[in-house]
Amino acid sequence: MNDNTPHESMPLVAHLIELRTRLMRIISVMVVLFFALVYFRNDLYAAVSLPLRELLPAGSTMIATDVTAPFMAPFKLTFFVCLFVAVPYLLHQIWGFIAPALYTHEKKIAVPLLVSSVLLFYVGVAFAYFITLPAVLGFFTKVGPEGVAMMTDINLYLDFVLKLFLVFGFTFEIPVAVFMLIWSGIVSSDSLIDKRRYVIVGCFFVAMFLTPPDAISMAMLAVPMWLLFEAGLFFGRLMEKRRTASDA
Repeated sequence: MNDNTPHESMPLVAHLIELRTRLMRIISVMVVLFFALVYFRNDLYAAVSLPLRELLPAGSTMIATDVTAPFMAPFKLTFFVCLFVAVPYLLHQIWGFIAPALYTHEKKIAVPLLVSSVLLFYVGVAFAYFITLPAVLGFFTKVGPEGVAMMTDINLYLDFVLKLFLVFGFTFEIPVAVFMLIWSGIVSSDSLIDKRRYVIVGCFFVAMFLTPPDAISMAMLAVPMWLLFEAGLFFGRLMEKRRTASDA
């Protein structure tokens, strides 16, 4: 069989069986990870809440406004930690399902893109935890009126943090998305360069809706979005030059 052609098509039933098998593998790994980490659920929550607890005034604590919150919030966090940890295996299973339908040259580019996607997602989450979260929390803990004690609900804080992690994790996938658009021929690097000013404005517009209502968090999302766009544009332009040289 020619290396530039995908494998022979499989019957629909075989595809469904393959999909079920890979879904069962993903669920099994998630269950194993959950039971392995659930013992440390309170430690995980303590680590996630540390940036806020370090900023609270002396004598202030986080609170639980729901009776079940002290029990459910750590379990909820454990599930999302398992999901974050399982991202490489999840993408590996997705890759194993779609790889037989790809051409050889598509597989060569898909593997680096998958690896880059995983690394960029983790970098985005780390950026949110170590840089953005302390800055945003520091801002909010200092702008409150005098005499108002900040006592955050543990469930609301967890929802806020998870949203921030997901936003930054997926935002850091921009270079991969830009590269794929250029690689597939949907857009060219020159057309994106011509629209750069609109992209920059769009980054701040999107960040305004995805982040808390303050200029610090908006800028800390919009500026990385723009820089990540430039990174994807740079590598896409290199790919275009190599493709043109090979066709010449």
